[in-house]
Amino acid sequence: MYADITIKAHCYAPDEVEHILLEQGAAYKGLDVQTDTFYEAESGKLKHRQGTIENVLIHYKREQHGDAQRTEVSLYLKNPSDTTIAQLCGGRRPVAQVRKLRKIFFIENVKFHLDQVEGLGSFVEIEAIDLDGSLGLDYLKQQCQHYQALLGIVEQDLVQDSYIDMDATQNL
Repeated sequence: MYADITIKAHCYAPDEVEHILLEQGAAYKGLDVQTDTFYEAESGKLKHRQGTIENVLIHYKREQHGDAQRTEVSLYLKNPSDTTIAQLCGGRRPVAQVRKLRKIFFIENVKFHLDQVEGLGSFVEIEAIDLDGSLGLDYLKQQCQHYQALLGIVEQDLVQDSYIDMDATQNL
């Protein structure tokens, strides 16, 4: 099962963070202009992300583990068709949208986001990903902690809420 550990924080110097990532050999995937539409879900979150790089339909649940969050993904469809979106979301009420500019970087299995979220400001996310369960949660947590220290992310800047829970949404 796909799982990840994510650390999110306010980012007051995105250019510095980007510089550090590039010094570490991060692969820059580009700037994604994203609109995330969230739909009613019985549990977790159901989201349709429309971006210039990432287009996905995803259902996930998050649990807090200290300063990090563990995410269990039960549905992840890349580039879903309009028919698929209608089948899975059509009977559900859209509840909110989040708009952001996202720079995407990778170092091995760790994905980094530098987000400029409409109405909220700048954030950095560190997402250590285990696609097949072979890495384990402890290893993912260690990776997140390593990059948290490397990027100079301090505890008071950590964010546990998703963007839709931080008043960055356009209610529908």
